[in-house]
Amino acid sequence: MSHEHEKFMTRAIELAQAGVDDDLGGPFGCVIVKDGEIIGEGNNRVTSTLDPTAHAEVVAIREACKNLNSFQLDGCVVYTSCEPCPMCLGAIYWARPTSIFIACNRQDAAEAGFDDEFIYEEISSPDFASRKVPMSMLMREAGLVVFRNWIEKPDKVEY
Repeated sequence: MSHEHEKFMTRAIELAQAGVDDDLGGPFGCVIVKDGEIIGEGNNRVTSTLDPTAHAEVVAIREACKNLNSFQLDGCVVYTSCEPCPMCLGAIYWARPTSIFIACNRQDAAEAGFDDEFIYEEISSPDFASRKVPMSMLMREAGLVVFRNWIEKPDKVEY
């Protein structure tokens, strides 16, 4: 492991500790790097901002994309203090960075009281009506009209 990687992971871990010390929302930190420079960073701010999506990775992605003036993280590397939860992993995949480094895994997070296993189980359940938060389809045909309009839109910005 190179000194560069260790430097950026150290910063992600420092951000995680700041989240604990400053009661921001939890022990998670994330740094996004492009061309050897930090372009976005964040720590968990769920409880301090009353925003359930304010996980460290999402906060860092928002800052990095703003700094890049792009919705993609092409050529970027994500350093995060823990394996991303399903929401954050989805956000990372949508942002399309080059690679991800993690310090801890989801089992380590579960031992600290952050257990996302139920979400992984819910995602894999094909019967969305029987999930813990039941999901029902409503007005599908009307919703499909919007998708058809998107498909036919000649000037759309694809991602």
